Amino acid sequence: MVPILAVGFGGFIGAVLRYLLSLTGQRFSITFPHGTLWANFLGCLLLGMVTAIAVDTESLSPAARLFLATGICGGFTTMSTFTYEMFRFLQDAQYFYAAAYFSATIAGCGLLFGTGLIITKLMLKA
Repeated sequence: MVPILAVGFGGFIGAVLRYLLSLTGQRFSITFPHGTLWANFLGCLLLGMVTAIAVDTESLSPAARLFLATGICGGFTTMSTFTYEMFRFLQDAQYFYAAAYFSATIAGCGLLFGTGLIITKLMLKA
């Protein structure tokens, strides 16, 4: 029961944070999905950090890993919304925005996951 509660509570927190970030992103533009892009970037950075801590130390229990990685990061990031928004660009024949959004998300998430992993590993060695 603890793993289910850890994922559920973390997912709740992640989803609420994503919603708040989406509201913030709408202040910059209502035509470009800043909130989803930022949520995916920050979520991948956090997931890289959690992964480094989980792999290099024994400081995170299995329940804590589920809470942080599956729960918070899973609730905070969103592939379904990313896909919906990208296809909206395609439906509206905004091919430049679709390509830019797709490229920025894939490259940015990969880079930020790696950055979180490397920074955390360096901090753990210090």
